[in-house]
Amino acid sequence: MNWMIYLDGLLVILVLAVLTWLLSLRLRDVSIVDSAWSLMFLGAAIAYLLNAGNIELRNTLILIMVSIWAIRLSAHLTWRNWGEPEDKRYQDIRKKYSPNFGIKSLFIIFLFQAALAWIITMPLYASLTLPGTSLSLDVVGVALWLAGLSFESVADWQLARFKANPDNQGKVMDKGLWRYSRHPNYFGECLIWWGFYLLAVSSGGWWTIVAPLLITWLLLKFSGVVMLEETIVNRRPAYADYIKRTNAFIPGPVKSAKTTNYQEGHAK
Repeated sequence: MNWMIYLDGLLVILVLAVLTWLLSLRLRDVSIVDSAWSLMFLGAAIAYLLNAGNIELRNTLILIMVSIWAIRLSAHLTWRNWGEPEDKRYQDIRKKYSPNFGIKSLFIIFLFQAALAWIITMPLYASLTLPGTSLSLDVVGVALWLAGLSFESVADWQLARFKANPDNQGKVMDKGLWRYSRHPNYFGECLIWWGFYLLAVSSGGWWTIVAPLLITWLLLKFSGVVMLEETIVNRRPAYADYIKRTNAFIPGPVKSAKTTNYQEGHAK
């Protein structure tokens, strides 16, 4: 592993994180870190490729994959949050760490997320700087990435359409992909990073498995499923029934009332 190249990626990520933090002070809205998150990966990926010294078709295509994922996600989150107040999750953090939240946010939000992003870019470092040795792993990795991107994109589009309809105010989205998973967008994101990991394995980067494991844990236990569902039942009582009949993450068949009652009975 060439640490100098990997550290170049960290430098790019830190610069983007600090610039985003400065903008958040002006806007008084740290939610913009969500839009900047995927662009940190893109910045690091460009740094890895430029410093690799062996720009070829394979690593150029991988950079294109990173670009498509990063720009789509950033554009979607920017569009979704445009004109909206600061995300409630960040409002709660702001209250918890006030006063002087502006300075504190640099460390607890922006630099923290920058550090996570740097760790998660490990597979990108390996696949962009080292040649691939397994065509079959590359094919499966690209297929997994494509499935994840499609899943995430369709889920985001379906939810956006649902929210745009005033008749759905206060209702629970349980149509389309959301009928089979409570968080299909997160599931798609997870597939994307396992796809990138397989590309890294093809380049000999089996040791980068910490990255897909970390983002899977983040999506399931830290900033994803758990955080979003902490208070949603209080705001939308129907969500409790949605939880009973729908898988949290991996898409699966809708559970019938009979199955749900049976599982609850055994849980007691």
